[in-house]
Amino acid sequence: MPTPDASTTETAKSAPTGGVQSLERAFDLLERMADAGGEVGLSELSASSGLPLPTIHRLMRTLVACGYVRQQPNRRYALGPRLIRLGESASRLLGTWARPYLARLVEETGETANMALLDGDEVVYVAQVPSKHSMRMFTEVGRRVLPHSTGVGKALLAYTPADEVRALLGRTGMPAATEKTLTTPEGFLDALEDVRQAGYAVDDNEQEIGVRCLAVSVPDSPTAAAISISGPAGRVTEAATDKIVPVLQQVARELSVALASSGHSG
Repeated sequence: MPTPDASTTETAKSAPTGGVQSLERAFDLLERMADAGGEVGLSELSASSGLPLPTIHRLMRTLVACGYVRQQPNRRYALGPRLIRLGESASRLLGTWARPYLARLVEETGETANMALLDGDEVVYVAQVPSKHSMRMFTEVGRRVLPHSTGVGKALLAYTPADEVRALLGRTGMPAATEKTLTTPEGFLDALEDVRQAGYAVDDNEQEIGVRCLAVSVPDSPTAAAISISGPAGRVTEAATDKIVPVLQQVARELSVALASSGHSG
């Protein structure tokens, strides 16, 4: 019988976290593939992860067999279609986890609270808790909008490199939802600089006349996420903004901690 090499015996090893080492390594490789744009070669994975090639090859073979990775004709590996279902389910759950935090925002600000993610080139609303006031906002769970006309879009893209933002705007165009919508890449990039300086984003009648929205990104979220409040411009005034923004930022930090720890119970 051949002597098992290190790459076959390591499956039995425990990881420092008390989990299964090969499972942790497989998920680490998937994350690295996503960071690299979804397609990589084995040598790139070996260089970035520090794992030996035989170990990576074995893990990738298993992921391919399960449909979570596929091998391209050029021998490189790409994220597989079975991940889409997992991602869609996780996005829905992200909204569920966020609801208690959005409810707190409504309680403390009196305005409708939303959570949105960046999905490709679009912003998608994944959770909402409406305010007690009867006025209904344009936003609803599942609605997709272009980033340039929303507070959450600005918050989500604030730290994206300018050339990537320009490329996104080139793909989506910048149609005007109202006469106040930003319709030039330069105007939008200036707005993103304002977000970085102020620590929050504003949609001032840019998606819907008569409605203002204040938004912040959720720090260190597993996927780019932002939370916001929206309400009539007559209530979400400059004076109200000074009171609402610290609440938004605090809730975003707490939500960030909750999302980071949600997988580490027990």
